[in-house]
Amino acid sequence: MGIESLLAMLLIGAIAGWLAGKLVSGFGYGLLGNMVVGILGAAVASFLLPRLGFGVGGGVIRAIIHSTIGAVILLVVIRVLKKA
Repeated sequence: MGIESLLAMLLIGAIAGWLAGKLVSGFGYGLLGNMVVGILGAAVASFLLPRLGFGVGGGVIRAIIHSTIGAVILLVVIRVLKKA
């Protein structure tokens, strides 16, 4: 993995984590927290969304949308588990 790929992954993760934080709880988790949430969300989305037949275009916008959807799912599951 080149440095450009790593930087793109971190940037997309930060954007997706920030968006998910805004959608789920109304605030972000700081730069590092947003990156972690976004990258984990991308992993969740890459597992779930193809099995559901969901796909959105290609490129960076697709990556941000998929990562955000996965991060929202991740944050909702974490919130439900915390309340249990």
